[in-house]
Amino acid sequence: MQRKPGSVGIMFTSLSEWSLQPMDYPRSLRYILSFADYERASSTRVMYRDFNLSRVREMLRRLGNPQFGYPSVHIAGTKGKGSTVAMVASVLAAAGYKTGQYTSPHLHSMRERVAVNGEPISEQDFAQRVVEMRQVLDAINADPVLGPITTFEAMTVMALLHFREVGANFAVVEVGLGGRLDATNVLTPKVCAITNISFDHTEVLGNTLVKIAEEKAGIIKPGVPVVVSAQQPEALAAIARIAEANHAPLVNAGRDVIVELLAKDIQGQDLRIRSPRQTYDVRLPLLGDFQRENAATAVAICETLVGLGAKIGPEAIARGFSRVKWPARVEVMARDPLIIVDGAHNPYSVSRLRNTLQNDFTFNNAHLIFGVNRTKDLGGMVSSLHGLPMSVIATASRHPKAVSADEVARALAQGNIASTVAPDTAAALNLAKQRYRKGDLIVATGSLFVAAEAREALLGIPPELYPSPDPAAI
Repeated sequence: MQRKPGSVGIMFTSLSEWSLQPMDYPRSLRYILSFADYERASSTRVMYRDFNLSRVREMLRRLGNPQFGYPSVHIAGTKGKGSTVAMVASVLAAAGYKTGQYTSPHLHSMRERVAVNGEPISEQDFAQRVVEMRQVLDAINADPVLGPITTFEAMTVMALLHFREVGANFAVVEVGLGGRLDATNVLTPKVCAITNISFDHTEVLGNTLVKIAEEKAGIIKPGVPVVVSAQQPEALAAIARIAEANHAPLVNAGRDVIVELLAKDIQGQDLRIRSPRQTYDVRLPLLGDFQRENAATAVAICETLVGLGAKIGPEAIARGFSRVKWPARVEVMARDPLIIVDGAHNPYSVSRLRNTLQNDFTFNNAHLIFGVNRTKDLGGMVSSLHGLPMSVIATASRHPKAVSADEVARALAQGNIASTVAPDTAAALNLAKQRYRKGDLIVATGSLFVAAEAREALLGIPPELYPSPDPAAI
């Protein structure tokens, strides 16, 4: 056996050698990454219509349908679904429920995707879940009708299995892509929710808000309440139509829950949230007006759960909000120099980041570290940057889908934004620090992976490196 430079774990020269090794975390992670990994594949051949819920359903069936062992909340959307998951999960934990949380992608370790009461799955439990799943996964993967499975499907099954094994009382699950055909859409949740919809993954989900909304609304189940965030009228109409067809009660958080900003600083914001049922005064350690929209949705979800019998008091909502952790979303990493990381990765989220920087921070010049993944609307994101006083450093994360720093610089130039090229995020961060002058700020954005690498450089977090996906498996 041999270790591959720049990768997690060990490479094995034969399957027999693999079978003789103990299943530790590096080895179990390599096994999960051995499946078709559409998230990281540089190929653009992924077709949403090829996603197959039958695989996930059959894997879960053979594992005893763990997803039926606890109530769940299922959340889709373009922007804010991860933050909303984090808020709802934190409130449920504050209310005394052992709460599973499944999100994607991760920042620094695959283990972050599967968490209980905010703590990522341990390396030991990750490896143990792989041991428990492996015979089933191998069988489905080799099935000429059902296989091959994907890494995201395997992680989804792991999360749902883990929550049962640890005795979770609730699971809050984020959709990966779209909704209708996403691997998470095997749930029959107590409540589902759809956060703000904008243009993203248009090559997969469609090029109109109506088409995208219809795919997101594919998570709606007959009779299951659906909470909806503030939406464009055409998106809201599409969601409402699908909810009505499923006799699913529609809770319009964007209309019925009012959020008032009481105070803010660079560590968070104090909010007064008024719903038809209750008024809550909360401290939210997340920045940005878009987080106020997410807070409204989270409160509506929690109140809907209360209506279904959950024991969530006002004090649990306040306590849960105050404990929310959702890094790399307008996250202040340092004060001198002032450094912010944010995972904005489409034109809408970049424009919201720009507004947050202008409204919530006072600065002379923004030193922008900017790197983008290939499936994103680079030109639209560049257009959304206009209006900031900034100097830009074009860079690239180590993600296989990252656009090269030179290509990012060319796109910036086409948008009449001058830039300097840095080969990687750490080099870009060093250059930004050299340019920094008192009264400025540094922002790393354009993709969650650039934000993550900036955090790693600033906090000394060892990166969890992965081998490149096998194109033959995609």
